[in-house]
Amino acid sequence: MWVRCGAPLAVAMVLAGCGNPVHSHYSVKQTAPCLRKLGYAVSTNASKLGPIEAAATEGALLAKERGNAVRVTFSQNSSEAGNVEAAYRRFVSKKLRPHIDDVMLSQKNAVLLWTITPPKDELNRVLGCLK
Repeated sequence: MWVRCGAPLAVAMVLAGCGNPVHSHYSVKQTAPCLRKLGYAVSTNASKLGPIEAAATEGALLAKERGNAVRVTFSQNSSEAGNVEAAYRRFVSKKLRPHIDDVMLSQKNAVLLWTITPPKDELNRVLGCLK
């Protein structure tokens, strides 16, 4: 009986917003500790990460793990995040430009830019830390 009742209950909880919360505004302050717990080396000094990161209105971070790194910029809203995406597209290296859609992702007010295309499990870990 539990299996038949449990599955619909789990679906209902997710749809009702229980379980993993969906944040409407991501921040450096909430995201960085989660990434550190997962073993990433995290730098939150946006002014030392680059001009685009330094200009991000809500800050930025660089999270490194063996073999890859991700820059996450935080804006006030998704419209500003779109401006950050445009800046990355304009100023990214010529080598990376053809692959920008493989390494860049926007989630609400955050823009993520990886060094190399992240494997699905890495992508999910980082997205799970956006808070």
